[in-house]
Amino acid sequence: MREAIILVGGKGTRLRPLTNHTPKPLLGVAGTSFIRHQVAKLMAAGVDHLVFATSYLATLFEDEFRDFTGLEISYAVEEVPLGTGGAIRNAGKLLRGGPDDPVLVLNGDILSGVDLRDVVRRHEARGADVTLHLTRVADPRAFGLVPTSPDGRVLAFLEKPKTAAECVTDQINAGCYVFRRSVLDAIPDDREVSVEQETFPDLVAGGGLVHGHTTDDYWRDLGTPLAFVHGSADLITGTATSPLVAAPAEALVHPTATVHPTAHVTGGSTVGPYAVIGAGSVVHRSIVGERVTVQDGVGIHESVVDHDSLVGTGSTLRETVVGCHSHIGAHNELPERLRLACGIRIPAGGVRVTGSATACPTAH
Repeated sequence: MREAIILVGGKGTRLRPLTNHTPKPLLGVAGTSFIRHQVAKLMAAGVDHLVFATSYLATLFEDEFRDFTGLEISYAVEEVPLGTGGAIRNAGKLLRGGPDDPVLVLNGDILSGVDLRDVVRRHEARGADVTLHLTRVADPRAFGLVPTSPDGRVLAFLEKPKTAAECVTDQINAGCYVFRRSVLDAIPDDREVSVEQETFPDLVAGGGLVHGHTTDDYWRDLGTPLAFVHGSADLITGTATSPLVAAPAEALVHPTATVHPTAHVTGGSTVGPYAVIGAGSVVHRSIVGERVTVQDGVGIHESVVDHDSLVGTGSTLRETVVGCHSHIGAHNELPERLRLACGIRIPAGGVRVTGSATACPTAH
């Protein structure tokens, strides 16, 4: 039996208001919940027993997979904060393999093109205690660094660099691990533990073999709104891949949605069930949710409009998150990177960031 754990306990605060009532891995990405893309990838890698390490709104994961077939799923609920290591250890209690068996562990918010079978093969060939997938980033200052020796052995786990001189490598932790089961079981189970700050550094310091598998595969952390919409678009256009996306396309429009013939839905956008896109509107590299009405002449760019909302005639959104049940009146031009809470109402012409009109102080 090949087993895996997915860490899905976080509250997704960087994606609010989308995560106010829905855990981040259950948000819609390229036509289905993101977690289903990850589960499909694990199944393609031969996993037949999966443990969800849950905490925030934990019962929604059971609802999502209640009638799921083809894979045995268990749920380990984190009653108090345990950190990444504690969550892995808590989920590990439900595993069934032997002490030397490999256990795949994935972060629940990472879209990655890495070959999971290859990661496991390399882990077993090296006889590693833990294997980490590492990826290279252009600017590593926002991440902890993971330098390795020429043969791939992890040398250290470094905090986020503050200066250019501290950027000793561009390799970072990509959120995919293979544990030897006995190493996973050795994580303390009675307190909060961070694998990044305690488990992995202690293994390296103690002479354990922590192997880094560095690739240039597609990789994106979906934790911010812009990354979230780009990840969804990349899956649809084929820049990223998933077993659940049949072929690259310009957009993914649900069969029940209505798109006016003069509207343009492009860049890997998603239009959800029963949504309506009006005449002359442009939806580019965006996610339009279920039962959303986009009236005529609207521009939506790199944005998310959550379910049961309306965007009025002539309005423009750029890098905007619109919470569910919201109403944006006609002829609004919203500032970039604005997040609107669920249920907000903006009157017609209430907000303009260019031209002679000024922002409406009554928007709430």
